[in-house]
Amino acid sequence: MMDLGKYAGTVLSAYGAAIVLLVALVVVSLWQGAKMKRRLAEIEGRLAKGA
Repeated sequence: MMDLGKYAGTVLSAYGAAIVLLVALVVVSLWQGAKMKRRLAEIEGRLAKGA
């Protein structure tokens, strides 16, 4: 393990915050992608009925 000295808490909390933010970004992106797919399918369904 690395010896971070007196800055260990600061460095590890920064790494932790970065990991949490990256995971949140991935989750939000996947959630929005699924939402857009549902909306697109709904719109395409309405267009197919009207054609």
